[in-house]
Amino acid sequence: MNYKSRGLHFRKQRTQTNPYRALLLVGLILVSLFILQAVQTDKIQSPFEPTPTPTRTSDSYAQEGSAHFNAGNLGAAISAYEQALEFDPDNAQIWSELARIQTYSSAMLTTDAEKRTRLDEAIASINKAIEAQPDNSSAHAIKAFVLNWRSNPFLAGTETDMYLTEAEQEAQRAIVLDPQNTLALAYLAEIYIDQQRLIQAQSYIEQAITRDPSLMDVQRIYGYVMETLGDYPEAIRYYQEAVNINPSLTFLYIRIGVNYRQLKQYELALEYFAKAANINEQLGIKDPLPYIAIGKTYSQTGEFFAATKNVQKAIQFDPTNPEVYATLGMVYFKSRNYESAIVALKCSVKGCTAAESCEARQGDPCETYDAQYTVEGMPLSPSTVVNYYTYASALAGLHRKNNDYCEQAIDVLQQVRGGFSNEPSIIQIVEANEQICASFGYYSR
Repeated sequence: MNYKSRGLHFRKQRTQTNPYRALLLVGLILVSLFILQAVQTDKIQSPFEPTPTPTRTSDSYAQEGSAHFNAGNLGAAISAYEQALEFDPDNAQIWSELARIQTYSSAMLTTDAEKRTRLDEAIASINKAIEAQPDNSSAHAIKAFVLNWRSNPFLAGTETDMYLTEAEQEAQRAIVLDPQNTLALAYLAEIYIDQQRLIQAQSYIEQAITRDPSLMDVQRIYGYVMETLGDYPEAIRYYQEAVNINPSLTFLYIRIGVNYRQLKQYELALEYFAKAANINEQLGIKDPLPYIAIGKTYSQTGEFFAATKNVQKAIQFDPTNPEVYATLGMVYFKSRNYESAIVALKCSVKGCTAAESCEARQGDPCETYDAQYTVEGMPLSPSTVVNYYTYASALAGLHRKNNDYCEQAIDVLQQVRGGFSNEPSIIQIVEANEQICASFGYYSR
């Protein structure tokens, strides 16, 4: 088949410009140029670029806080809940859980002042929860828990009954709002045991554990009830159940160890104190309490070298804490190392310079020391009076003509006499030491 070559021909058509279309095109071009310039100057971010950091919510911080609590890192848990509240400051549930953890964290502090401050923070937190939701049963239950721990006579003094009464009212309010609130029943049992209402305490904790034995708080409080009643094997059993639920909470291991120590099962006591120390080490927490507990246990068994080493380890974690120096001083005193006891107990009672605290930690005079490690003494109170009269006893026992130990002892004994004149057992110790100093010509003024 033959094809004749043909040229390609295009017919030229006549076109007519649409003025509206031209205006639209010009407008689109101008808008495109504006957007391009804005992207280049970062006034508008490209939708294809990833966000610089992911946005977190209050729930994510709250979940982080719960995870830290379960892991035993209560300080990190508190921080996470505080961050959650920055995003959601009116969340009653988060405020309540923060207050609960703040209260439990007070068990890991060593001085009355630290505990009092932490519990006051917990009260402020739970008040925020109730302010946000006045009829929240859980918030009222946790407030009962916080107030009960704040009622400790060592912390509350003459206000103990006031805190206990308010705590009971909050627990009962929680039960009225929600009769099925198991924690409210457990916390009420803890309040009743502190009020010495033993039958009611047992009744309420039995109701709580029947309803929900899976709650750590319920098992812990049952253990506390049994411990207060002197049934140490049963206390250990319930504390162990609490550990099975939350295996990383060191204060539970401490309670188990203390109960074994009451039973004079010292090896088991040391085992549980060591477990608490190991958990802290894994979490990077420098908590002196397990080592203090280990030191006290070795002191009870007469192993004073081991006791001293463990308390010195505690001081490394907290070298300005007067309570730890008190424990070290007691170990020295029981081992009849009275000179070292005087130095350590002085730090606890009166406070001491950095050089003196170094001497107390080392057991020998220090040529070099950290100037930051001055120690402020603890005021006289029911929890510190033993440090005061033991310090005075060491001073009186070591008085010689070339020192002024009895003069110092008399000053301390007068403070104790003034604060505890209605405590016969304490006054008996005061009078015995006053007689020693009187034999050297020193008399109370």
